[in-house]
Amino acid sequence: MSTRYKLQVTYTRGNICTLSLIFCSILLFITACGGKEVKKESYDYRITREAFSVAEALRTAYVKKDFSSIQELSTKEGYSEIVDSIRHFDSVELTFTPKWVEIEKSKIYLNVAWKGIWIAGGETTRERGMAVFLLDGSPLKFSKVLRGSPFKYPER
Repeated sequence: MSTRYKLQVTYTRGNICTLSLIFCSILLFITACGGKEVKKESYDYRITREAFSVAEALRTAYVKKDFSSIQELSTKEGYSEIVDSIRHFDSVELTFTPKWVEIEKSKIYLNVAWKGIWIAGGETTRERGMAVFLLDGSPLKFSKVLRGSPFKYPER
């Protein structure tokens, strides 16, 4: 003897709403995870990101007094400008905040707000300013400070 069972499902308003919500969620998930097109980054974006990276690496090398890294990140003239302007300091806390980038053919003008605290011979010097760095070449290299160099502190 076999026994047959009849399954009776009773739909209530709450069950229908819940099932509808689950179905819509699954449908949304499936369509949202479809093959999205990956956009290629623009030339301006890539150059801007590279300029920010060079400025940060230059800042780090300056703080560590790592002249070989400064030389790698700079043109010959840029390296001379930084090294000639550096004053003796025991330690420095220097922050760069990139503000604006102007791209003119192969020349990149990077505007950087900076703040620094230099300690030299027990004296503390606090300064801040807005520098404009000229970067050029490929890969980008530091060429010149056009305004507001943070590398000339502490002043004597």
